Amino acid sequence: PLCPTHQSKMAAVSDALTAPVKWAQRADSLYVTIALPDVKDEKIELTKDKLSFKGTAGGKEYFAELEFLKPVNPEDEGTKWKCLPRSIQMVIMKETEEEEFWVRLLKDKVQEKGQCSIDWDKYVNPED
Repeated sequence: PLCPTHQSKMAAVSDALTAPVKWAQRADSLYVTIALPDVKDEKIELTKDKLSFKGTAGGKEYFAELEFLKPVNPEDEGTKWKCLPRSIQMVIMKETEEEEFWVRLLKDKVQEKGQCSIDWDKYVNPED
């Protein structure tokens, strides 16, 4: 049997809820929204392959680990984010501007289906 301290640590990790993510894109950038209101204690880490988020909203812990389909450019001055009352809004520059839009945001199709949705407010048709 696990000792009590061990159990509560494991529970703490699994108690964190998956943060809902919305996204849209342009030829050169991604718009990523973590759709949680009044986020506190947020920790955001962005590398060229991955976005990690942890934070508290409504007294509950949330997290997101998003591995991008293609590389992004965390160093670009266009890459930025801000915490707003209703969400965290991010603009993430793609490493390379492409004619073709990404077919999806994440490497993992199944995770994307469960966690990500299109941000229709920011959506543009690649044909336009």
